Formats: sequence, structure tokens, C-alpha cells
Amino acid sequence: MNKYFRAFMMSLSMFTALPCPFGEWDEDARPLMTLFLPLVGAVIGALWALAAWILRLIQFPSLVDGIILCAFPIVLTGGIHMDGFMDTVDAVKSWRSPEERRRILKDPHVGSFAVIAACLLIIAEVALFASAKDTSDIFTLIFIPVVSRTVAALGVTILRPISASEYSGAYRKGVKKEHAMILLAILAVSVILGFILLGRYGFASLAVIAGYLIFLRRGFCSLDGMSGDISGYALTIGELCGIAVFALV
Repeated sequence: MNKYFRAFMMSLSMFTALPCPFGEWDEDARPLMTLFLPLVGAVIGALWALAAWILRLIQFPSLVDGIILCAFPIVLTGGIHMDGFMDTVDAVKSWRSPEERRRILKDPHVGSFAVIAACLLIIAEVALFASAKDTSDIFTLIFIPVVSRTVAALGVTILRPISASEYSGAYRKGVKKEHAMILLAILAVSVILGFILLGRYGFASLAVIAGYLIFLRRGFCSLDGMSGDISGYALTIGELCGIAVFALV
């Protein structure tokens, strides 16, 4: 089996809850996994857009649509990014020393800050989806996870990791500088295509990037390094910003 296909299957099985019959671990393919995060995002986005299209046909009440469309990507990813979001919120909002924040980041217990932030995030997404117009371009929901996962892949590829993070040490072995260039090219093409195909809804991609970078900086500075949890934290906020454009433009 081609190592690129194995890398895609590994990435799909790690970052989604979708069944992957060819999800066998291959250490040689591991460094390529982040290159396939944009494609994983495309799979999630296509299913998300399909769900939105079906809901428009059924014509449920807008609040029901909002709840389903908010929950859909969380269920589809097995909550992996929401988990990172909650862990990072607990660490960042503790206002402790960097060492203590990193300890809190790895603590399996859920703190009050995480619960409050998750509730507010869900309420915001439900409200935005419920407020979306019938004319809102549902293809925007394909671009949002593609762009969010592309910038996430860039973040874990080029930024200095927290020493205790799974992204330090062995992860760096085999990851090449060319990977970052490929991801930058994918990001540029995604943004340009967004404007060509979606018109003003193309701004959703820029909103995702802006939200991701702002909160990535906060998490990175607070914890003195990069980790998967921090990436999930920034990705979740970035997608919220993209959803806001989808709903309000």
C-alpha cells in the first residue's frame, strides 16, 4: 500500500471518528500525516455541507438546524479538537506559572474555566447557525475545516513544541521544511478558490486564519511552546470565526 495513502488513512483515523479499514500504523508514513490534514478537513467539510443541504430540504426549525450543525463536526471528529480547546482554556485561564500551566494542560480533570468556555462556544455556534440565512452558501462549510486544518498543520510543523508534547522529539524526525511550503501553497490555493467560488463568503477563510493565529499566539505564549491541545484550541476558535462569516455575511 502506498505510504501516502497510508498517511492519509492514519490522519483520518487519528483526527476523525470515521471508520478507516486501512488505518494501520506505519512509522515511515507518520511524518506525512500533517500534509493530509487539509484533505481530512475536506472530508469533514463535505459531510458538514451535505448535512446542511439535507436540513434545508427537511426545513426543521432554525434552532434545531443550529444544534445539529454545531454538534455535527464535534461528533465527526470524536471531540478531539474540543478536548484540546477545553484543556488549553483551563491552562491559560489559570494565570499560573508556565510550568504549572503545562501541568494543568495534561491534567485529565476538567476545570470550571473549560466548562464555561465550552458552553459559551456551543451557544455561540448554535446561535450563529440558527441565524444563518437560507441563501447562505453551504459550500462555505467545506472551506472552513480545510483552512483550519491547513493552518493547524502549519502550526505543529514549524513552531517549537512544548518539551513534553507528543509533537516534540520523535515527531520532528522525518518532517521536512518542504512540508511547510506545501501547506502554505495549499492554504493560498484554498483562500483564492474560496473567493472565486464563494464570492464574499470567501472571507470565511480569512476569518478562520485570523482567529486561529490570534488564539494560537495566546496559547503558545502562555504555555511556552506548541502542542496538539493548543492547536485544537486555536482551530476551534478559528472555525467559530468562519461560521460567523457564513451566518452573518
